[in-house]
Amino acid sequence: MPFITTSDGAQIFYKDWGSGRPVVFSHGWPLNADAWDDQLMLLASNGYRAIAHDRRGHGRSTQTWNGNDMDTYADDLSELLDTLGLSNAVLVGHSTGGGEVTRYLGRHGTSRVSKAMLIGAVPPLMLKTEANPEGSPRSVFDRIRAGLAADRSQYYRDLSLPFYGANRPGSTVSQGKRDEFWLQSMAAGLKAAYDCVREFSEVDFTEDLKRIDIPVFVGHGDDDQIVPIQAAALKTVQLLKDATLKVYPGASHGIVGAYEAAFNADLLTFVRD
Repeated sequence: MPFITTSDGAQIFYKDWGSGRPVVFSHGWPLNADAWDDQLMLLASNGYRAIAHDRRGHGRSTQTWNGNDMDTYADDLSELLDTLGLSNAVLVGHSTGGGEVTRYLGRHGTSRVSKAMLIGAVPPLMLKTEANPEGSPRSVFDRIRAGLAADRSQYYRDLSLPFYGANRPGSTVSQGKRDEFWLQSMAAGLKAAYDCVREFSEVDFTEDLKRIDIPVFVGHGDDDQIVPIQAAALKTVQLLKDATLKVYPGASHGIVGAYEAAFNADLLTFVRD
């Protein structure tokens, strides 16, 4: 299996399918590169080089005790792009992966990247503060940590309901999709998953967003129960220099069903332009 070794010795697993213009995907918490398999296959089948990695502590990558923070995630992504020698790349980040992409662009610049997509992404800040009243109270994230510490397996099973909107009337989300979420989540180390809660909830990406000088597609479901759109996409587009906003009506946080079909069409259009 392909890995890169980072400067601190962590091994980062990645998938590298197809050839052509590179499109690099960053996954949400607490998943791994497998979450992007449908998109990797779609792009590789349409003349692109599709790449996705497991964030450190997740999936097949090293479960490091230290380094489970957004700066290190961004540095790992930078080392992946550098090691593979990528240029003119499109970065795609979902949820926490959107934070990773944003921090990478703010921290390392855009010399290797020409476009980015932020989908259901956590920037600019999820936590409710005096300056960010649209955010979620700290108690929301404390409950996540408590759920992980008490019984992470059951917590992930329960989380799959709102993640995919399977708790909404008329939902057609399959048990298989929910089981896939649980399986990927359990492959994340407990320490990495626990530490990452702070990273997706308390890290402020405002200054990173202001520094980004490439076109960014910002997509978000208006029924996202995990990363509410009011504190995320609607504020993100106001901070970016060149942003296109796409609101997916009735869409959940997880990219599934009609939401996935619409996103896949937008993804192909965006990377082709």
